[in-house]
Amino acid sequence: MSEARKNTEICLGELDQYYFGEGTHYEIYKKLGAHPIELDGKKGVYFAVWAPHAKEVSVVGDFNGWDKQANSMRRLEPIGFYEAFVEGALEGQMYKFLITTKEGKQIYKADPFANYAQLRPENASVVTNINNFSWGDKVWMKKREQKDMKKEPVSIYEVHPGSWRKHAEAEDEDGFYNYKELAHELTDYIKEMGYTHVELMGIAEYPYDGSWGYQVTGYYAPTSRYGTPADFMYLINYFHKNKIGVILDWVPAHFPRDEHGLADFDGEPLFEYADSRKGEHPDWGTKIFDYGKNEVRNFLIANALFWIEHYHIDGLRVDAVASMLYLDYGKNAGEWIPNKFGGNKNLEAMEFFKHLNSVVLGRNHGTMMIAEESTAWPKVTGKTEEDGLGFTFKWNMGWMNDFLEYIKLDPLFKKGAHNLMTFAMTYAYSENYILVLSHDEVVHLKRSVLSKMPGDYEEKIANAKTAYTYMMGHPGKKLLFMGQEFGQIQEWSEKRALDWHLLKEEPHKQLWNYQKELQKLYTKYPAMYERDTEPGGFEWINANDRERSIFSFVRWSETGKNNLLFICNFTPVEWKDYRVGIPYKKNVKLLLDSNEKQFGGTAEWTTRTFKAEKKECDGREYSVAFPMGPFSAAVFLF
Repeated sequence: MSEARKNTEICLGELDQYYFGEGTHYEIYKKLGAHPIELDGKKGVYFAVWAPHAKEVSVVGDFNGWDKQANSMRRLEPIGFYEAFVEGALEGQMYKFLITTKEGKQIYKADPFANYAQLRPENASVVTNINNFSWGDKVWMKKREQKDMKKEPVSIYEVHPGSWRKHAEAEDEDGFYNYKELAHELTDYIKEMGYTHVELMGIAEYPYDGSWGYQVTGYYAPTSRYGTPADFMYLINYFHKNKIGVILDWVPAHFPRDEHGLADFDGEPLFEYADSRKGEHPDWGTKIFDYGKNEVRNFLIANALFWIEHYHIDGLRVDAVASMLYLDYGKNAGEWIPNKFGGNKNLEAMEFFKHLNSVVLGRNHGTMMIAEESTAWPKVTGKTEEDGLGFTFKWNMGWMNDFLEYIKLDPLFKKGAHNLMTFAMTYAYSENYILVLSHDEVVHLKRSVLSKMPGDYEEKIANAKTAYTYMMGHPGKKLLFMGQEFGQIQEWSEKRALDWHLLKEEPHKQLWNYQKELQKLYTKYPAMYERDTEPGGFEWINANDRERSIFSFVRWSETGKNNLLFICNFTPVEWKDYRVGIPYKKNVKLLLDSNEKQFGGTAEWTTRTFKAEKKECDGREYSVAFPMGPFSAAVFLF
């Protein structure tokens, strides 16, 4: 057993009950769950659980032969905690809580605060000590405190750890890389590509692989699919030592009905709303957390803090925010209950978000809370004191839908849909946005990003380079799902690894290399990120060239130096002498051209500097001209 903690640090007291009942016990995970301790000179494990509706609770496990009567737990009033110290219980032993309901039925439940669990399909909790890891990321954590993420470069690589890569000849059918293997392989890859952050899907323990981790049963346990909690800490530590930020998907919107999970935990609705019209998602077959209950809000807020403070996570991407905010989300008439004002807004969820974001961001400067919110709900990233929800960033789903709709079109029809690419700038500063091409867009017959493109194989590759350039130049932080950077052709499936063999094919290798150059530009030039949330950071040169389907714009830096001009051509037409207006008389330097030979195009530049001429274009007094390839994009420095 690892060194046991003293009982005074662990055992529940009156103040623990009071603050949990108030919804403000932000480190309740240090009390509830299973904790190796020393009590009166005896080593063992202290178990504690919240089960107010239970008639009786026992803890059963390897340490007592799963004997129902061996370790009955003592009830603490008034909150309904149960506690027990089991002498001789050891780390690594499995356990569950045996709950006797008011009706006398006995149900076995996994520990809601367990720090480790059995690998599915088994589902017992596992005693573990998560307090012995030696962190080596002090420099990262110190620098994080000083950051304003709205002004920092944020380019996120979204990863499903179980299918990013797999062992080709694995002993088991999963073939998973473990956390330590991922630490080295994924770090090397992210550093080579130039992403600033990795977003990990499916880390909190979940029973069904096909849910991708969005139906959680173990909110306080990194999934055992890839190793132990200590292994997961190694992964985060290694990322940080290599200057890579880590974001986790976090799911406070709903949870599954699995018998061992949170549903009807103590024989009655406890974590969920009791009325099924508020407590169930008909479409998803899941339960909805009761955001009006102090203890449930405490469970979730403490969980967010647990990942950020104990595991050093740099941000949480909060899943399905819209489903929490709207009482009628995914429901027909008669399937939901209006709020006290007769409306469809969940007032309790609104207050939960304000509380959550105020506490998490207030205690952890430089971290991020990111909302996946798919509607036009106002002030998602607004200040809580101004009736905003307080998130750092919001996924820009509107931009994503318009962007994908546009790039799917045949070039002949693009001029009729030109506004799809410009409309997002009409609301670009209403929130702090992240532009996303996520896993949701490459599954369920939606096809991969490359496969959405029109034209033949070569045209698809060229289109992808131009589309990604437009995305990188557009205001907003960035997120790209794994595999799309090299032109994955198949839709993503959690059951198989990405098609890495495509990198042996020259067009895919060229797209991949072009992506690396885009990422280098992004992190090198502050104009691409430091003014994402202010109108002065972006200016259209020509937003209305629908006949040629060309877009040109400038990203301005705070200093006025090293500004960037973007030009994106979404048709197969080549322009030998394309002219574009520039803001003032200054020569421009070509930094990146997707039509260069090294990226699969035809251009060979003998000079990369283009002279500003006093020729009116795009309503500007000065302009420059250069040859622009078909389906190409160019970025200039001025």
